[in-house]
Amino acid sequence: MHHRAAAIFAAAGMAFVPTLVAAPAANAGWGSQPLASVLLADTVGGNPSFDRKGTDFDILTAAVLLVLDEKPTSAVSVLTDGSVKLTAFLPTDNAFWRTGAALGITASSEAKLAGAYVKALGVDTIEKVLLYHVVPGVRINSTTAAASDDAVLPTALGQTIKVNVNDDGIFLRDKATTLINPRVQIVNINKGNLQIAHGIGRVLIPAL
Repeated sequence: MHHRAAAIFAAAGMAFVPTLVAAPAANAGWGSQPLASVLLADTVGGNPSFDRKGTDFDILTAAVLLVLDEKPTSAVSVLTDGSVKLTAFLPTDNAFWRTGAALGITASSEAKLAGAYVKALGVDTIEKVLLYHVVPGVRINSTTAAASDDAVLPTALGQTIKVNVNDDGIFLRDKATTLINPRVQIVNINKGNLQIAHGIGRVLIPAL
């Protein structure tokens, strides 16, 4: 892992290069904001504002900013470009806690958990995981997703995820056969844009 990447996650008071567009106040207008603004909804001065709220995207934002700081030409930058049509499945902070526990990645705070992911996986693997959450070229809203049982979605990583719909909701089947499949928990959080996103309760894991 690059020394710079390690330093970024060394403490909650990190110094990111603010790569994404400016964001509104925390959680304001998720229903109509561009995806980049949703990701930055809980940042202060370009840094993730880690808190105890598990339903936002602080850890995901930190991961995106880290990858783009280390690899400015990464395809992850598609998440910052509102002119590119895509569907993104965004793991909440709770998703990172749940999946981390299943993978043996634990910590005492969101900031430390973000650092633990970097230490365990490295920047290149985090980049792959992020791209695995992006379905390029299509806007899949909740109505379409609910009618898409068994659909296979190609991701920006080049691997696929499968949609499973049952009485308990919409689930995504990834390549991690030993982990619980993520469930879609927050839908259409930035409707009205070329990019649409849905919050999920666990992190999708590709074949690594």
